[in-house]
Amino acid sequence: MARDKGAAGGAEIDLGVRLTGLELKNPVIAASGTYGFGREYDLYCPVETWGGIAVKGITPEPRLGNPVPRLAETPAGVLNAVGLENPGLEEFLKSYLPRLADLPTAVIVNISGFSVEDYALLARSLGREKGIAALEVNISCPNVRHGGLQFGTDPGSAEEVVAAVRRETDLPVIAKLSPNVTDIRELARAVERGGADIISLINTLVGMSIDVEEKRPVLGNVFGGLSGPAVRPVAVRMVWEVYQAVDLPIIGMGGITCWQDAVEFMLAGADAVSIGSGNFVNPLVPSEVLAGLESYCRRHGFSSVRELTGLAQSKS
Repeated sequence: MARDKGAAGGAEIDLGVRLTGLELKNPVIAASGTYGFGREYDLYCPVETWGGIAVKGITPEPRLGNPVPRLAETPAGVLNAVGLENPGLEEFLKSYLPRLADLPTAVIVNISGFSVEDYALLARSLGREKGIAALEVNISCPNVRHGGLQFGTDPGSAEEVVAAVRRETDLPVIAKLSPNVTDIRELARAVERGGADIISLINTLVGMSIDVEEKRPVLGNVFGGLSGPAVRPVAVRMVWEVYQAVDLPIIGMGGITCWQDAVEFMLAGADAVSIGSGNFVNPLVPSEVLAGLESYCRRHGFSSVRELTGLAQSKS
């Protein structure tokens, strides 16, 4: 459990967080799809800086992903339509997991599928392996044509998928929720019934961009997922609502680029935070967020970051 021994007045800031079945040395996690498989950013930010990393999403079979172009900048974020490109389960187990097992941080494997059986297969196979701290069930990917979002927008389907994963593994199950719903609280209650241990939110919002000169969509997939600072107010609101709706730990994400953003999520109800597109802009962001969290706790008289979770709820 990480502690700051240089805190003012000799105070120690406890950065450790304990989610259901998942212990992190600090509350900052690298979001799936933005940090590769843990070593791609080593020149800029050692992987041990993070409390945990969620590796790139895995599907049962290899996927080449969506047609290019896959990325489009927006004034306050980025659209992506990568389409779950990944090496597939067999190659992940053979070539990637052995290198992940010894990483000095919690390794979370993000899983995606196109049927309930896909998710069950992934959970069953990965649940037998060493070096995995938790499974993050991606039922919220908005840029694949089948699966993903169809599970993440229907509470009944979301509950069914999470329940199938829960039956196949003893690892902590994190349900990653989509913001593209009418009532996020209903979806959160559904995955809680399905047996989720932890909830992460939000995934990207559905968006698109049009090239006005070419008069056609910029993305090869037409639609993509919007991330970055533009989505943060939506994400904070949804964390606030889910904190009130269920009795599960929350990993908050969506547009975090600095320590103030992280504190905002935690005050709204998040136990930990996950940084995604912020890594593309500033690879040093986890170090800066951690330093800012420590300083904030010292200034406000907190001995642990856990004291921040949901604190703003009592003042609303």
